[in-house]
Amino acid sequence: MIPTLEWLPTGVNFLDQTKLPLEETYVLATDYKQVAAVIRDMIVRGAPAIGVSAAMGIAIGIDRSTATSLEALTEEVAVISRTLAETRPTAVNLFWGIDEIRNLYNGLAAKNTPIPEIKSAVVSKARRMYDEDIAACKQMGAHGAALLPKEGTVLTHCNAGALATCGYGTALGVIRAAIERGHKIDVFADETRPYLQGARLTAWELLHDNIPTTVLCDNMAGALMRQGRIQAVIVGADRIAANGDTANKIGTYTVAVLAKEHGIPFYVAAPLSTIDLATAHGDQIPIEQRAAIEVTHSNGKQMTPDGAAIQNPAFDVTPAKYITAIITEHGVLQAPYNQSIQRMAAAAKPELTAV
Repeated sequence: MIPTLEWLPTGVNFLDQTKLPLEETYVLATDYKQVAAVIRDMIVRGAPAIGVSAAMGIAIGIDRSTATSLEALTEEVAVISRTLAETRPTAVNLFWGIDEIRNLYNGLAAKNTPIPEIKSAVVSKARRMYDEDIAACKQMGAHGAALLPKEGTVLTHCNAGALATCGYGTALGVIRAAIERGHKIDVFADETRPYLQGARLTAWELLHDNIPTTVLCDNMAGALMRQGRIQAVIVGADRIAANGDTANKIGTYTVAVLAKEHGIPFYVAAPLSTIDLATAHGDQIPIEQRAAIEVTHSNGKQMTPDGAAIQNPAFDVTPAKYITAIITEHGVLQAPYNQSIQRMAAAAKPELTAV
């Protein structure tokens, strides 16, 4: 399994995804500020991985605090939480990870639990979330494998694999599960401009698992769909609204519209924690705007003329009407999503519906 991140006695160790595919190196974060930088700078990325990273960031902040009173520690936890929350706004898993640890902390603090016991509890919780993420991805694979063709080519956009999670992957996890069950699947990976998560990361990890993979420029998918060379599309998600509208890497919406036009099923794979019941529809999802240099430069070389205006939204929103099904660790959601999401949330985690 690809070690995306790992809790060590010395800190949280992250595979540096900015260096892939040419260099496999790691960054050790020894405090919460360094974890925040790792998330902000996309050394770690992908909604599920960001969520667990944020949990570990708070846990390491609490564990390494020198506070001697609960009052002082509570003030520190507020600062730690705010620092991590300001890193990347679109992926709701970031806030889920923060809330998971902070809620545990608040409950223990309310009971005047001794600080050493609190530290042990939050570290254990963060490490357990890592294991739970891998288990959830494998459950997604089990639920979604049958949706993919027994033989054919599947298109994916961005990277929703082991590198975007704690292991196995969401969209790529479904592909892995289908292949493990005997499906003969080739993968088309959109390059995913401007950060090239498909060309750099999806291709790297699929080839690492000996899964046949072809990288496409982002503007090729429509032509290949028209030729009948794509049988299904599957992507991950950074936030899913209560009505099924889904935010994913910029360019996903275009692929979804093309798939609809050509009668190709378009699947989203994401854990239940990516569904944000407090967000009614996609227009309410905040879209991260990233630095212009990611567009103007490639490998350190300037590609656009000085003075050209740049747009660089990291995500777009695909309306629910373009989504054939949403695959979660608890099962497969079908339209109407506002109803099926509520039912699944109520059955899996009743507290999620109390918003």
